[in-house]
Amino acid sequence: MKLTSIILFYSTLSYTLYNSLAVDTITSNQPIKDGETIISAGGEFELGFFSLGTSTNRYLGIWYKKISEKTVVWVANRETPLNNTLGMVRVNGAGITLQTANTSDGLIWSANTSRPIKNPCLQLLDTGNLVLRDEDQDINDVEDFSWQSFDHPGDTQLPGMKFGIDLVTGINRYYTSWKSADDPSPGSFTYRLDYNGYPQLLLRKGSVIWSRIGPWTGYQYSGMPNFSESEFYRYTFVFNDKEISDKFDAVNKSTILRAVLKPSGDTELLVWNDPKQIWVLYLSQKVSDCDRYGMCGAYGLCNIHKTPRCQCLKGFVPKFPEKWSTVDWSDGCVRRTNLVCGTEEGFMKFSGVKLPDTHQTSYNMTINLQECERLCLKNCSCTAYGNADVRTGGHGCILWFKDLMDIIEYTEYGQDLYVRMPASELVPSVKSRVTRKKAIILVTGVLMLVLFGVIFLLVFKKIKRQREENLKLSSGSAALNKIWSENIRSCRYLIMKEFQMLQVASVMTTNLDRVAMDLSTREC
Repeated sequence: MKLTSIILFYSTLSYTLYNSLAVDTITSNQPIKDGETIISAGGEFELGFFSLGTSTNRYLGIWYKKISEKTVVWVANRETPLNNTLGMVRVNGAGITLQTANTSDGLIWSANTSRPIKNPCLQLLDTGNLVLRDEDQDINDVEDFSWQSFDHPGDTQLPGMKFGIDLVTGINRYYTSWKSADDPSPGSFTYRLDYNGYPQLLLRKGSVIWSRIGPWTGYQYSGMPNFSESEFYRYTFVFNDKEISDKFDAVNKSTILRAVLKPSGDTELLVWNDPKQIWVLYLSQKVSDCDRYGMCGAYGLCNIHKTPRCQCLKGFVPKFPEKWSTVDWSDGCVRRTNLVCGTEEGFMKFSGVKLPDTHQTSYNMTINLQECERLCLKNCSCTAYGNADVRTGGHGCILWFKDLMDIIEYTEYGQDLYVRMPASELVPSVKSRVTRKKAIILVTGVLMLVLFGVIFLLVFKKIKRQREENLKLSSGSAALNKIWSENIRSCRYLIMKEFQMLQVASVMTTNLDRVAMDLSTREC
């Protein structure tokens, strides 16, 4: 009896120690069951089984360890909850399995690796990332993990977690809302990068685009002007031939923050207030009327501060005016004057806007705005152009070739958009660079001719007066001949000087030959 008590005591102590020790790994010979957890080395996160609200469904997930309010940041089996407490997590050379204990056919969830692992180890890191690796692998070799939860996010983005696509492996990281606060199963909304054209962020409700957050401007997504860098975090956007992704990092590593896609479709950035033991809403991105995709239709401009919300871009008119009178703007606008390829055209600048839908656009990140304009102008299918990145005065080029959709006018932060227009829709000062140059040359040439004509007359009159005075003072034919010869030389000198001055003006007028001919036949 005494021996039995001792065995029972040590068994209980061993179980208690196992549950309380900050063990951060699961190995092939050490699975965990419902009621057991693993804790990251620094005690930041915990992995185990949990239920939400009044539901008895059991989920395998990760939550914060150090804060009082249990906040789940990742769920493995969100689509296939357990209805009992018999769950068990195992790892093997092929991946991870969540199954019902003591059954051979109770597979609930699994994560497979593309290559076999000799000594598999599932480890929870202090970043909140759950990684599958070989026990002999360097933990800092993050690019060589066989599997990681950061590649399969739920509704939450944590500092250091990438969002976007790996163009080498094909892994596409996107977020899906929960169905409700107490139900982590996939909800209606997803955040995903659209990279068919210049990359942009889309919020979908089901399969329908609900809101277009827009492309990265260099500082933030164009449709999220409030989500720029702050004292709490820094954004990083990577766009190269290997990946298109973003992430944010906490400025102070002790700051606990997370971004969440809510069941309503709103996005929230929350910061943990430790003294008050509550999550504080730092930023919120709600879908307003203007944020709804295509609210004003093609070539429509939405401004949340104006009534009505929608208006046509300058140079455009409602496609169906009768619908606009009933506050139905979805059919958008059409050009007041159609474009005709080969005729004189230019671009109208619209400032402070969210750039139109960049799906199936063309882009070049190495050219400037002037080169971008030339590319668009010589392609009759190009409808608009703009800078891709607004930093350092702007660089990179986006070209649109279809109707311009989903444009929002902002009071600040917006970008410049240049829309192709026929010359008749442009104000005279920007009608055409060619017309401008012709006008400048013509006006300048006329002014120069008038100026030189006045100078010539003044000088000629002065010479004439001097000749008359000399005639009065001199006598004899010799004196007269001398004066006449001097005046002839003066007249020729004047004519040559005028000719030289007109040569300067010849860059602004095409009439130099005719003027030179007139001067060569002029008599004194």
